[in-house]
Amino acid sequence: MKKQIRRANIKRKTSETDIAVSLLIDGKGKSDINTGIGFLDHMLVLLAKHGLFDLKIKAKGDLEVDIHHTNEDVGICLGQAFSKALGAKKGIKRFSTAYVPMDEALVRTVLDISGRPRLDIYIYDAYLEKKSAGSRKKTEGYTLNDAKQFLQGFVLNSGINMNIGLLEGEDLHHILEAMFKSLALALKEAVTRDKRVSGVPSTKGRL
Repeated sequence: MKKQIRRANIKRKTSETDIAVSLLIDGKGKSDINTGIGFLDHMLVLLAKHGLFDLKIKAKGDLEVDIHHTNEDVGICLGQAFSKALGAKKGIKRFSTAYVPMDEALVRTVLDISGRPRLDIYIYDAYLEKKSAGSRKKTEGYTLNDAKQFLQGFVLNSGINMNIGLLEGEDLHHILEAMFKSLALALKEAVTRDKRVSGVPSTKGRL
């Protein structure tokens, strides 16, 4: 039986943003990303590369106001693309865990493509106490809170239960890069088809 091509195209236009996303889950890691937010572009290129997703994103937003609307709406559209491309989620592994180090940073991502969206991000207390270094608060105009808002839009629209733990780290660039790389690896594993799985991987019969 021929495997279904897991692909989706999403378009979203509001008074604040105009976004188009094209996703091929079983790709080769190719990407063409332009959100107008340089650091987010960098993170999404990493996501595609290490997740082996073919991903195109074009976004225009009211960046003269703030990055918030564009950042969040790109997360929403990417989540919708994953949900649409996965369809009924038949045969996928569903669960995954990935650890990624980036110099001094170490991030763990655990996820379940459950249909019950939830995002939890654990940041160890020692990092929060180190308030003196500006690089720990913002890097290239992007913050931990920006990453959380992006991921919140993503999980709510993909139906993924995601837990991210910052286990070590001082430099925010390293932390965010490890976060997106661990997300890429976790997604790649969770969406992988397992030949032993018949139908949907749930005792309920659906996800």
